[in-house]
Amino acid sequence: MSNLANHNSVDVPRENVTIKAEKNILYYVFKRTLDIIGALVGVIILSFILLIVAILIKLEDPKGPIFFSQKRVGKDGKEFRMYKFRSMVTDAESKFEELLKYNEVEGAMFKMKDDPRITGIGKFIRKTSIDELPQLWNVLKGDMSLVGPRPPLPREVDQYTSYHKQRLLVTPGCTGLWQVSGRSNLGFEEMVELDLDYIRTRSILNDLKIIFKTCIVLLRNDDAF
Repeated sequence: MSNLANHNSVDVPRENVTIKAEKNILYYVFKRTLDIIGALVGVIILSFILLIVAILIKLEDPKGPIFFSQKRVGKDGKEFRMYKFRSMVTDAESKFEELLKYNEVEGAMFKMKDDPRITGIGKFIRKTSIDELPQLWNVLKGDMSLVGPRPPLPREVDQYTSYHKQRLLVTPGCTGLWQVSGRSNLGFEEMVELDLDYIRTRSILNDLKIIFKTCIVLLRNDDAF
């Protein structure tokens, strides 16, 4: 968390701290170009894996859908549909409320290591983050970027303070500082600080570093659940 200590050491109450998402045309052009090329190359290279996972999901649950779409909140609070491979039972959303008491992180985020809603193939694709691959379509559409804060659920944003909402100043991403800094081992407030730190220091070099670190994290896949 490179600069977190410095940001939190000032005498100004945290809720009064605001950040600016600086507008750099060169950066935005490069970032969008990287997103399009990266997503297209990813789809082509991973097409065989995408096909195999789709078949396995259907074999395990022939009546259920292969993909799962969910409303998420993006840049400036704009909602969009985010796509994933389905890793849970088809009625997972209806069982959410009864599992809230088992939430393993504090704040406006839900994480449960042994979530009973996860399917057999779902455990594997979540552990390896393969379930996230359909988000490359979101990247091509422009709803998401390869790098940025993870897009939250509307119910999570309802619990946000004005400080937390600064996560929504930029386009959300498939990966970010949170994913390469501990992921499921970090709490909600730590995730927010990492996201805001990313927004403050965004650059072409930082994005490339995060993409490289993400590849390393995925090879280890120790923190995902």
